[in-house]
Amino acid sequence: MGYIEEIRKLTGKRPLILPGSVVLVLNKEEKLLLQQRIEPRGVWGLPGGLMELGESAEETARREVYEETGLQLKDLELLNLYSGKNYFVRLQNGDEFYSVTAAYVCRSFFGEARVNLDEGLNIAFFPLDKLPEQLVGSHRRMIEEYRIREQRTQNENVQR
Repeated sequence: MGYIEEIRKLTGKRPLILPGSVVLVLNKEEKLLLQQRIEPRGVWGLPGGLMELGESAEETARREVYEETGLQLKDLELLNLYSGKNYFVRLQNGDEFYSVTAAYVCRSFFGEARVNLDEGLNIAFFPLDKLPEQLVGSHRRMIEEYRIREQRTQNENVQR
């Protein structure tokens, strides 16, 4: 039994604060790796998950991406930390939590991408301007923040 399951036995459905990490994994063509989730079924999202006891946010990011996709990450760059009332989640089973999510960007990775059927239905790289319609809402906001930041950086480089 995992840490969260143990905590849920003690707290029931009451809201918890759950820390985790997600990663915007980008290939050389600037395509973004997404995972089609088991729950909610068919919805796409960034690879990532919840922190285990003793892990750093960066270690969580690396472990979760490896578990879900088979890819090992090299350099991680922190995009932002997301928390607060806009990151409240109520699961279908009634469990409630507020997520505190460290979002990273990674352009350097190795390994063979493969879907872990215990973790998801599919994985695929998508152009940033052609993301799936069914995408985790908070992940869509993170991706949009990344796109705005990259566009701003490109504009600054052109002006120099």
